[in-house]
This record gives sequence, C-alpha cells and structure tokens, in this order.
Amino acid sequence: MTKAGGTQLLIIDPQNDFMDIPGAALAVPGAAADMKRLARFIDAAGERLSGICVTLDSHHSVGIERPAMWKTAAGGAVAPFTVISAAQVRSGAYLPRQPSALPRVLDYLDALQAGGRYQLMVWPVHCEVGAWGHNVEEQVRQAYNRWEQATLQPVRKVFKGMNAWTESYSALQAEVPDPQDPATEMNVSLIAALDAADRILIAGEASSHCVRATTEHLADHLPSRSVQKLVLLADCMSPVGGFEQQAADFLAHLQARGATVTTSAQCLELLG
Repeated sequence: MTKAGGTQLLIIDPQNDFMDIPGAALAVPGAAADMKRLARFIDAAGERLSGICVTLDSHHSVGIERPAMWKTAAGGAVAPFTVISAAQVRSGAYLPRQPSALPRVLDYLDALQAGGRYQLMVWPVHCEVGAWGHNVEEQVRQAYNRWEQATLQPVRKVFKGMNAWTESYSALQAEVPDPQDPATEMNVSLIAALDAADRILIAGEASSHCVRATTEHLADHLPSRSVQKLVLLADCMSPVGGFEQQAADFLAHLQARGATVTTSAQCLELLG
C-alpha cells in the first residue's frame, strides 16, 4: 500500500449518500461539514501523509438489510429503520419475501445476535454501486486527488458490502462472515498494511456505525497490538441521528484503550 512507517490516513465511507445534502439516501447530520474539514486537513497535511486508504460502502438495491427483502405478517412493506430479531421472524411478525430464504435468514440472525455487536436494521437503499450516492463526497475526492498528484501515489480504495446476505458495517470483516465468500472474512492484508504505519489517522462516516465497527476491528486485530497508534479525528466524523450515545461510548472506549481522540487542527500540530 505504502512504504513502512509514516502516517496513514484511513477514510471510512466518505460517500454522498451519507452527506446531509439534498438527494442523500441516509443523511448523517453534520457529515458535509465533517468532509469539508477533512478536505482542508488533507490539503494542509500534504506529503506528511505517507498513504491514504478510502473504504466505500458498496451495495446492491436488494440485500438482507434492505426493505425489499422483508414483509410484515400481513404481507405489507417493512419501513426503513425497522429492527428485526430472530424471535420476530420465528413468530412470523416479519418474514423474508423469498420463502426459501427463511432458514438462511434465521441462521444469520442467530449468528448476528450471538455476536452481540448489532441487531439487524432495515436501512434505506443507499450506496448502490453505480449510483451518485456511492460516489465519494466531492471536496474530499478533489483533496485526495491533489495529494495523489503531489506524491504520485494512488489512494487505495476498498469496497465493502457487496455480499447481499450479510451486513458490512466494518470495512475489515462482515458482521457474519459467509463461508462461501472469502471477501467477508477478516481482511488481514489490509490490517497489516495499515499497521505498517507509525500512526493511523481515522475519519469518515458514521461514527456510530461504520467508523466504529472498522476501528474496533482494527484495534482488536493489529499485529503490533499498538492501539496507541490510532488517532481519531473527532471533528471529521458524526453519528447517525439517534445514535449519538453509541458514538460517544465508542470514542471513550477507544481512548481508554490508548487511542488518541483529537481534532483535525490539533492533529496537524501532532504531525509537526
């Protein structure tokens, strides 16, 4: 990805569908301002960044966490932001529209709940590959393009979420890996490449979900075990509305483990 050492910037899902702008499918309050600050930071940090990696939430219009998958007991539509448990499916309150999918769905929900990280949430269709919402927010894209041209290094792009049968909040592993799809397993090569840096800066959307899940996986699986090399740019990430406490708890927990939580301006001073 880049030479060993230096400062790696990891930008998690800086995509149009998460911006609080017209046309976004899953707007995160404050995201557009976050990305404006992040773009300024990239320009100001310049060649002090030894590498940039961008993860991209990447979906089909159908999937286990999409409205089209589900129906109510009466056969009606299931609204976005509905939480579905294995017990509700077993009771018939919610069912997959494809009857043959029932065993697979129940296995998934049981495994998801056993993991204890998330419950199944039905999200609006967002970050569909090929659609405007999948694109990187323009100010950030332009800023990292300027960095590419100055350093003659490409920004690494990592797709996540292409498997329709599991959720992928984390860019490093699906919530329930699919044994038939190696891409859903822990991305040990990416973790090792990030760990080769002396410092890993983290920004993106949303702090309550994809930033949180990716950072937790990264902290848990760094070969060096050096959680202290993680630096979270708190003013370049925001939570999904209604999940503010989850984001605050995440930042506090990572800080307690040794990570640094700071602002983009303060981080520039840290870079020297």
